[in-house]
Formats: sequence, C-alpha cells, structure tokens
Amino acid sequence: MKIAIIGCGAIGTILAQAIKDKTVDVELVCVYDKIIEKGKKFAEEFQTKFKTFNELLDEDLDLVVEAASQEAVITLIPRILKSKKDIMIMSTGALVDEKLLDEIKSLSQKNNLKVYLPSGAIVGLDGIKSAKILGIEKVTLRTRKPLKSFEDSPFLKEKNIDLKNIKNPTIIYEGPAKEAAKLFPKNINISATLSLAGIGTTETKVQIIADPNVDKNIHEIIAEGNFGKLHTKTENVLSPDNPKTSYLAALSAIATLKKIIEPIQVGT
Repeated sequence: MKIAIIGCGAIGTILAQAIKDKTVDVELVCVYDKIIEKGKKFAEEFQTKFKTFNELLDEDLDLVVEAASQEAVITLIPRILKSKKDIMIMSTGALVDEKLLDEIKSLSQKNNLKVYLPSGAIVGLDGIKSAKILGIEKVTLRTRKPLKSFEDSPFLKEKNIDLKNIKNPTIIYEGPAKEAAKLFPKNINISATLSLAGIGTTETKVQIIADPNVDKNIHEIIAEGNFGKLHTKTENVLSPDNPKTSYLAALSAIATLKKIIEPIQVGT
C-alpha cells in the first residue's frame, strides 16, 4: 500500500519510523508539511520525497494520513477525497463541525472511499460501538494531564489561567465534547472520536483536569445504558516530541494501518 503523511510532527515521526523499521509493511511515497524546510528535513530523514500539497494530490496513493492539525482537516481533507484517495484523520476534533463531517461523508460515499479514525489515546471504542446498538444513555470522558500538556493553550490565555498558579488538580473545563474539541484543538481530539463512536458531540460530556501531580495523560471513559456500564482508564506515556500528545495516539495510527492491510481483523 502506498501512503503519504501530512504533518511532520510527533505523530508523523513515529509513524514514519514504524514504516522505515518495517513494523508496518507500507510504502511512504511522500510527505507534506506547511513548513517547507521542516517537511524537506523530515523527508530526507525517512528517505522519501517532500511534495507540495498540489503535487501530493497528483501522486498515485492508496491512503493519505493527516497528522497535522484540525485546520489541516478543514482545509485539506475535502480536496484529498476529491482526488479519490482514502484518508486517515488523527485531528478528529475538526469533525465536531457537522457541516464538515457531512461533506466528508458525502465525498467518501460519492467516490467509494474509506475514512479511518484511529482510537487515539483511549481504549474502549469497540465496547462503545457495540453498546450503541442496544442503547447508551450517557457517556463521560474525564481527562487528566500534567501542566506542560496545556502550555500555549489558547483557552487558558483567554480565561487568564496561569499554569504556574495551579498547585493542585484543577478542573479547567467541563462541558460537551463539541465545545471541548474546539477550545482544546491539540489536547482533546479523542472527545470527538468518542462522540462519533457513541452518542454524539452534544450529549458526550468532557471534564478536563490540569494536574501538577501526574506525569502521564490519563483518560477515563464512563458509559451507561441498556447494555450495562463501561468504565475504561488509560495512563498514557507522553510523546517525547510533544507532551500534548500521548504516545498511544501515534501507535493507534500504526495499528490502524496494520488492520487495513492484514487479512484477519480482530476486534469490533
């Protein structure tokens, strides 16, 4: 399978290394990043080609992996689908925009394409998808992260919250996933993924805690319904290149690639 990566940051690096190491048997044809020099350096390191976005659209590719930003999903993903390529989206928070989600659905159906949304830094989406068939009444995502995960957060600046003043675990946001994904575009993409698997972005509730006492990104999912009750917890090691990202998020992209190409499919 021939793929391209958009975004040469933490997730893109881990994915490219897995391809280079033959952890996953695909061909990395090219990469793109809006910062040209960064993209060219990345391409050289992983022995592939740097392409402009328009050049990427003309490449013979089976799949394009977005590992850049919500902005990239909004501006680039529809164009990729129009060029008739399957996509994998990591910055799923952009999909709380119902208009964009509908456009992506329409383009994928029209062109007979697949859109893959990896689980990211959470577990339990298989259970959520199964439980949804019988009925889910409520879903809550509780996320606890170290302070450095929130550095340069637009939300904290807007609310005039100084991380240096946080000495104890502090709830900095509580509300619907739809709002959380927009306010924390680099921290809580998983809220959108969970919502799409379950009961939607308005009904899925999110609590975000800044905790100076932890050194991992911790995510809990609590769901209740006719199926019973589901409670999962992950304590994720931070990505070495970006503390806003859990290492498991990048590993889920690798696992999704493996699932696409392997004949035996395990799990829901």
